[in-house]
Amino acid sequence: MAKERARRRAEREALAAKERAAAERRRRRRAALRRLKPSLPRRRRTGRLLARRSRFERAGIVAVTVVLLVAVWLFVDPIALRLALIALLVLVLPAVVVIAFGRRT
Repeated sequence: MAKERARRRAEREALAAKERAAAERRRRRRAALRRLKPSLPRRRRTGRLLARRSRFERAGIVAVTVVLLVAVWLFVDPIALRLALIALLVLVLPAVVVIAFGRRT
C-alpha cells in the first residue's frame, strides 16, 4: 500500500514538474516574442474637434472663437446677419483648426 502511494505521488510530481517546465517554456517564448515584436505607440482618441490639441492650443482656439463671437455681436447690427455670421463661424471653425494646427504623422 505504501509503495503504491509513493509510486502515484512520484507520478503526480513528475507530471507537475513537466507542466511547470512547459509553462516556463511558454513564458520565455512569449517574452522573446514581445522583445522581437515592435511595440505600437499608444493610440489616442481621435475624431473630436479638439482631441489632438494641447491645452495651450485649445485655450487659443476658444479665446479666438470668443473674440470673434463678441466682435460679430458688437459690430454687426442686423440680427439676421449676426446669426448668419455666428452660424458660419461655428461651421468653419473645425476646418480652420485643422488647417492652422494640422500635423503630419
